[in-house]
Amino acid sequence: MSSVAIIGGGISGLSTAYYLSKAGISCTLIEARPRLGGVIQTEHIQDCVVEAGPDSFLSAKPHAMDLIRELGMESEVIGSNDHQRKTFIRRHGRLVELPDGVQMLVPTKILPMATTSLVSWLTKVRMALEWFRRPRAAPDHDRSVAEFVADHYGQETVDYLAEPLLAGIYGGDPAQLSISSVLGRFVELEGKYGSLTRGVLAERPRSKGSAAPLFRTLRGGLGSLVEAVTKTLGNHTRFLHRPVEAVERAGIGFRLRVAGHWLDADRVVLACEAHQASRLTSAVDARLSALLGSVAYSSSMTMALGFNRDQVRRQMLGFGFLVPRAERRKLLACTWVGNKFSSRVPESLALLRCFLGGVGGESVLEENDEAIIGTVREELREIAGVTAEPIFSKVFRWPRSMAQYTLGHGKRIQELEARLDSIPGLLVAGNAYHGIGVPDCIRMGKRAAEKIAQPAAQIRGSAAT
Repeated sequence: MSSVAIIGGGISGLSTAYYLSKAGISCTLIEARPRLGGVIQTEHIQDCVVEAGPDSFLSAKPHAMDLIRELGMESEVIGSNDHQRKTFIRRHGRLVELPDGVQMLVPTKILPMATTSLVSWLTKVRMALEWFRRPRAAPDHDRSVAEFVADHYGQETVDYLAEPLLAGIYGGDPAQLSISSVLGRFVELEGKYGSLTRGVLAERPRSKGSAAPLFRTLRGGLGSLVEAVTKTLGNHTRFLHRPVEAVERAGIGFRLRVAGHWLDADRVVLACEAHQASRLTSAVDARLSALLGSVAYSSSMTMALGFNRDQVRRQMLGFGFLVPRAERRKLLACTWVGNKFSSRVPESLALLRCFLGGVGGESVLEENDEAIIGTVREELREIAGVTAEPIFSKVFRWPRSMAQYTLGHGKRIQELEARLDSIPGLLVAGNAYHGIGVPDCIRMGKRAAEKIAQPAAQIRGSAAT
């Protein structure tokens, strides 16, 4: 049986190892950090479930739920409290509720949009006229999210819908992000209907049954998914917590220098950040290394603040709020965890997750905990009226962790994958390529495992005949 090395112990690498083990294929998983899970990290503080990285996954994407079912964890799944899913956006120094019916950035209901103070009447008229837009030939260049949204709904919609929403998800800049790679579904709707509003309404689910919650997660935190996957790997996976220093070709396979020692492998899965993969593949293929290095990344910080619930009850509005760049200092967004997922916070407490960093705000990671907590508390007083003293706080830093699908991303990834096809045995998985969420990373890990297992299955089949 050929040997497999996986570089990176986040959910992409763990998923690769898991699906390899199901196929009966052993591997060596190499992670430089002392723990597994990558940006998935769960801590329990005063009976609160505190997520350092992602707190959930989209229900609409199946691969996370598929893995959870295979692991026998379905009973641990909880959904978001969508009946109280309200989001607020700061505008002119006030928190304004995101109008009902806005799907990502597309308005689908007339009255809530007509009565909101989030955008001006000029923008509302433009949104209404967008309904009559007809399909047209797509431009021959990759458009930014900002260009695309402004073309449909105007610049104000970019500033007060697209920018804060994407900053909260990607930590990105809509003027740099590729609409085809970030919101490709909207490009398809534009091509089919012309109007995004008509397209979203025409293709929304018709089912009258109870809708799935927008977000799902595990009762004990996403860290329990990492633990469950790790436990199943058993004898099929060897773990090395050492840095990989280089990858080189060796005959028809590869060799890896791991903490000064060489390891041979017939297959290598790069399940680390693309910038790390770029460094490691410089001796394998210079063009591949350059393409991996062209994937931009942003850095982010999350902060958990725990409060006595009685002291902040009046400030706990909906799921939380977003701060557009036009009104931003440090805070990108905040989430009231107990409103989003009830079982994660005891009745006597309130947990607020704050998000900082992103494109243009990376310097916040250099500030010490005391200074940045003080800054955030000052902004919370000004923005949301939160004056209570937190009973606990915890800061988590994620340098260069979130891939940015900037203009030209699709073509770069297409060339990257063609390059990989010319290097048998070398594969990639992770949030740098075809989706940033947990289900996307699991899907890519599974796909890498299937590519490795397929030749092995073919060999076994030939031997049997």
